[in-house]
Amino acid sequence: MRKDRSAAAIRRNRGFTLIEIMAVVLIMGLLMAVVGVNIKGQIDKAKLTTAKAQISQLENALEFYRMDNSRYPSTSQGLDALVQKPSGTPEPRNYPPEGYLRKSAALIDPWGVRFEYASPGTNNPHSFDLWSNGADQEAGGEGGDSDIGNWESDRPGAGA
Repeated sequence: MRKDRSAAAIRRNRGFTLIEIMAVVLIMGLLMAVVGVNIKGQIDKAKLTTAKAQISQLENALEFYRMDNSRYPSTSQGLDALVQKPSGTPEPRNYPPEGYLRKSAALIDPWGVRFEYASPGTNNPHSFDLWSNGADQEAGGEGGDSDIGNWESDRPGAGA
C-alpha cells in the first residue's frame, strides 16, 4: 500500500510532458495570431478616424485664418501659417499673436508625416485641398492606404 501511494505521489509531481507543453504553446500562438490580426485592423481604423478628425480641426483653423485675413494662406505659406505668422505674400493683416494652433504637432498625420495643403485646391477650387496620403504615404491607394482629404463626401463638414 505504501508503494502504491508513493507511485501516485511521484506521478502527481512529475510535471508536464514535452508534448503537453508544445500543445499549449501552439494554442497560445494561434490565439495570439487571431487577436493580433483583429487588433491591427482596429489600429488602422483608429488612425483613419484620427486623420479625418485632424483634417476637420485644421479646416476650422484655416477658416478662422480666412475670416481674420480675407483669404487662406498660399500653398507656399502652407499649414505653418496656422502656427506662426507667415512671411511673404499675401501678408496676413490680422494675425493673432498666439497663432491659430498652439503646436505644430497638429500638422502631422497619424502616420508621422505632415498633412498636404494646396490653395486654391484642385478638388476645392474656391478654397483649399487638405489631405494625408494615408498609411502608404503615396498618392492614391485603397483601404488603409487610401488618401484622406477634405473633399470626401462621407466626412462631416466635407467640401470646405
